[in-house]
Amino acid sequence: MIPALTLLGLLRPLHVCVGMTGHIGQVGVSVAKLGAGCLTGTRFLETFEILRPAQPSDMGGLRALAGQVLKLRLRAEPGIILRGLVVDDQAGGVIVDMSFGIAVVDAVQHFGLTARDFAPSDLAVELLFLQEAKSSAMAASFSLNSRLNGARLAAETEAMTDGLTGLHNRRALESAMARLGQSDTEYAVLNLDLDRFKQVNDTMGHAVGDAVLLRVATAMRAQTRQDDLLVRAGGDEFVIVCPGLDDRTRLNDLSASLIQAVSAPMQIDGQDVAVGASIGIAVSQSEARVDPETLIARADVALYAAKRSGRGQHVFWSPAMGQSLSELELPEATTQA
Repeated sequence: MIPALTLLGLLRPLHVCVGMTGHIGQVGVSVAKLGAGCLTGTRFLETFEILRPAQPSDMGGLRALAGQVLKLRLRAEPGIILRGLVVDDQAGGVIVDMSFGIAVVDAVQHFGLTARDFAPSDLAVELLFLQEAKSSAMAASFSLNSRLNGARLAAETEAMTDGLTGLHNRRALESAMARLGQSDTEYAVLNLDLDRFKQVNDTMGHAVGDAVLLRVATAMRAQTRQDDLLVRAGGDEFVIVCPGLDDRTRLNDLSASLIQAVSAPMQIDGQDVAVGASIGIAVSQSEARVDPETLIARADVALYAAKRSGRGQHVFWSPAMGQSLSELELPEATTQA
């Protein structure tokens, strides 16, 4: 027959046996993990603080609580609240069988407890399993959400990107222009078109043409600011949107640098390749604000004015040019500014 105290230790790992003098005679194996050192031989009421239903000051008061459920805590660990049932041991002492109640998750984390530190039939074990399952599920959900968000971001980025050059595409241009149209930010639109590109494509092949477009994209990145939006609008047509830039002198310098960089001789697959560039520029004006679509149309009109003026130059839009290609006239005053 297993001795009673041994059996108690096996079945109730969170128990404390208190003798008639109020000293602790035996503790369960899990009590020893609660960070209060060796409890055997210490006075129970000096080691534990009973919060309710009463606060006894001696062994008589503690025995009077027999059959009642206590709320108590270790004085060395006041942050963890315990529940305890007081049982009269019929020998002048008591047995206090404890649990952590709803604080079990905090206690497990704080003291490094495992399922073995609880009675096999304790509901705390099931709660721990549920908590672990919940944590695993949340981790899996977070991982899944991260993957989904990453995939969505990648898809959105791909949808806004030109597959050949890595620049933005027309969809990105429309989105950016819509935002600028709703803001008070001044900005400029530069419409850049390559000169003699069709001849390169026709005589040297599309592979060389694609390589030229990649070189042009690289040159555009090198000449523009980080905040500028670089767009391949289609074929050999590019658009640059410059938020916060409406100074004509700076736009003159930028356009001249772009034309020079794009027109620099290049060698592709052992072949000398030369293209040029023409640029039309339209600038937003706070005193005469127009919608983004109109500004892009004006930049397009200015581009064709540049091409009609001999190519390889940049032209600012002016009211004398009209609002569309069908209205375009080419007074001498509208050429390179």
